[in-house]
Amino acid sequence: MARAAEQLKTQIQYTLLPIARHLKKHENLIVKSRIKECSSAMDALRRRKDNNEGRLFDVDHPEIYSLLSLRDLVGVRVLAFPSSRTVEIDALLRAQFPDWTSDPIIDAGQQLAFKYYGRCAEASEHVLCEYQIVPMLTGLFWEVEHSAIYKPAPNFKGIASSLLMRDRRSEVYRALAGFEEEFERQIQIAESIEIPRT
Repeated sequence: MARAAEQLKTQIQYTLLPIARHLKKHENLIVKSRIKECSSAMDALRRRKDNNEGRLFDVDHPEIYSLLSLRDLVGVRVLAFPSSRTVEIDALLRAQFPDWTSDPIIDAGQQLAFKYYGRCAEASEHVLCEYQIVPMLTGLFWEVEHSAIYKPAPNFKGIASSLLMRDRRSEVYRALAGFEEEFERQIQIAESIEIPRT
């Protein structure tokens, strides 16, 4: 898994060099990799079992309970600011990984991020990998949300299922998108104004 994470991150960084080399001063691009923690992987398999009708072990398909069936044992996240860069990044990476399956991250009908999964054959034929392309502000919010809401302490488990918290989270996504839209509009205005020569 470590080999697959290193391979995928390096491959993505290399593919994105044409963008990374020409970023403007206000733009940013970060590529991060991670390997799913054992407890997180086991929880994912448990959720899959719990979603199984009747919660019975499916003897005809034991492979679905294998860690190797998880799509995100290895993951790479590409964070981009401003978010308009995500479309350009997606085009380059789709050309690099044309056979990977699209599985976008959606909230309340709004696409938050591009996500794809497939095999990083150069490193491992057995491990499924995933990469995400995320607006940077959303990705940084996820880092806070992940420990506070998605994987909270046992006594805070109900927070994630609270309808009010879901509404507030959707409001955060809308606010971050609104900030970026206005920021990019202001940048376009500033770039269109010619600075007088002295």
